[in-house]
Amino acid sequence: MKMKIRVQLFLVLIGMLATGATAQNTAFTTYKTLAVNGITMAYRDIGDGPALVLLHGFTGTGEVWNPFLEDLSAKYRLIIPDLRGHGRSPNPSGQFTHRELALDVFNLLDQLGIDSVSAIGSSMGAMTLLHAATQQRERVNAMVLVGGSPYLPESARVIYRNSPPDSIPEEELNWMAKHHKGGKEQLMQLMRQFHAYKDSYNDVNFTKPYLASIKSSTLIVQGDRDEFFPLHVAVEMYNSIPNSYLWVVPNTGHSAGLEKTKGRKIFTDKVLDFLSGNWNK
Repeated sequence: MKMKIRVQLFLVLIGMLATGATAQNTAFTTYKTLAVNGITMAYRDIGDGPALVLLHGFTGTGEVWNPFLEDLSAKYRLIIPDLRGHGRSPNPSGQFTHRELALDVFNLLDQLGIDSVSAIGSSMGAMTLLHAATQQRERVNAMVLVGGSPYLPESARVIYRNSPPDSIPEEELNWMAKHHKGGKEQLMQLMRQFHAYKDSYNDVNFTKPYLASIKSSTLIVQGDRDEFFPLHVAVEMYNSIPNSYLWVVPNTGHSAGLEKTKGRKIFTDKVLDFLSGNWNK
């Protein structure tokens, strides 16, 4: 069981699988900070053009997007935060909701003078985007949801129940903690929050009529073997969001294959085509 738990936790976000693959460009590694909703949020602001926000998954950081930066920044201004409690961004309250993460992102955009955006979110980032697209419907032009869900099905809750903070082997704990400024203490806070989601029913609970109110053009990217969210959940979301598209990636799990070099190239090409508006013509 411990090995299974380790695998599940590792897949919560595409994670640090991509961390070492950054192009050697100082613009890609320069972080800024702003006071956002009571925290000091770290973020990267890369490139020029229309704004594209990139949101990582749980226990990860914005560095998950490193392998995609060169291609995406050629066409977009990338806004890449370390979300509340992750990486270089603290969470003094110890409280966590996807709803609050969306408010953090909007506050960041307000301070940067950005009115409207497109966005890509993985797992936690995808569910944050569902909140964003229903909180301020006019501001999210288009979004790509990778391994997201409008609610937390039993398959996810089983993983949460089986993932108490003390279930992480010391070696893996040390490795994961290196990617968070607060070290082990910060990581353990995240793991306590992750485990607590076994009993959460209010934060991610989007009904079909609520999803139907989304105005953003939406691409849903789903692995057909997602450990957290079965395929039927993505199909439900696709059937509920008016202007949506569903891309099922075969033989992949929660990351939809984005940790693989070939998968990243396919993903980037498809997403750039989608964001260009070609799919709506």
